[in-house]
Amino acid sequence: MGELIVLNKDEDTVSYIDADSGETLATVETDFNPHEIALSPDGATAYVTCSLGNSLLFLDNEAREVRDRFEHDLFEFPHGLAVRESAGELWLVSTYSSQVFVFDLETEDLLETFPTHQEHSHMVTFGPDEETAYIANIGSDSVTLVDADERRVVADPPVGEGPEGIAVDPDTGEIFVANQDDDRLSVLNGESLDETSTALLGETPVRVVFDPEGRYALVANREGDDVSVIDTEFVRDGERQPWEVKRIPVGIWPGGTVFEPSGERAFVANNKTNDVSVIDTDSFEEVERFDAGIHPDGIAYLE
Repeated sequence: MGELIVLNKDEDTVSYIDADSGETLATVETDFNPHEIALSPDGATAYVTCSLGNSLLFLDNEAREVRDRFEHDLFEFPHGLAVRESAGELWLVSTYSSQVFVFDLETEDLLETFPTHQEHSHMVTFGPDEETAYIANIGSDSVTLVDADERRVVADPPVGEGPEGIAVDPDTGEIFVANQDDDRLSVLNGESLDETSTALLGETPVRVVFDPEGRYALVANREGDDVSVIDTEFVRDGERQPWEVKRIPVGIWPGGTVFEPSGERAFVANNKTNDVSVIDTDSFEEVERFDAGIHPDGIAYLE
């Protein structure tokens, strides 16, 4: 039985929700304004950024309680998180200081801090080999690539306007970026970093999440109240070009999105209807809603 861990930004709580029944199993108080979440490789710990509280929380998922917190002088709206399992690291980006923080997963000590030299570094992710970190900079209209071992910025290719959602195609290595201010998807070649294609999305796209097989990507469109389905193998004018093939109506202000490990369902947190949409990935339709707290956004699936 799986659980959803949902961050409720406007009531400063985390909800543990049964992923089948939608029942809320526990509610945990957090610091001010929890935004994003990542899980340790064994699922024992949830890492939660409280963006307006300028803190990182460590949640014990078995006890369902906050067991530790981390603060730093350079935490200015700490936001995006990603686990680099191969190196035993947690990476975090702080939006207004544009700093990257690297933590040791085992000791939870801070290993290093360094700047992106871009404006408003907001989300971070890794490719399949975890050798490169990819950071979306919403203020610079760019993506920063970091050599993860050397902690060295290697490139800052331009993308669209206000990039926020970012993910790497596990099969092709292409970088998918949701640009919230021009409502477009930028697709970059993972080696040349050239923009190879774009696709029209819904209004204010803010997330990109691939299914476990990398066949489709879902993009939550915050002000469109829907989710774009991107076919990564779509052929247009005789050439493969990732393309939006459907928009799924969901709740108001969809944001955080996660697939269950089987890929058969996806879950989307709706910020302003205070619920989570359950999407059947065979039909790509919303099949039910689960109640959450006030302004749910960050979301994770716990096996």
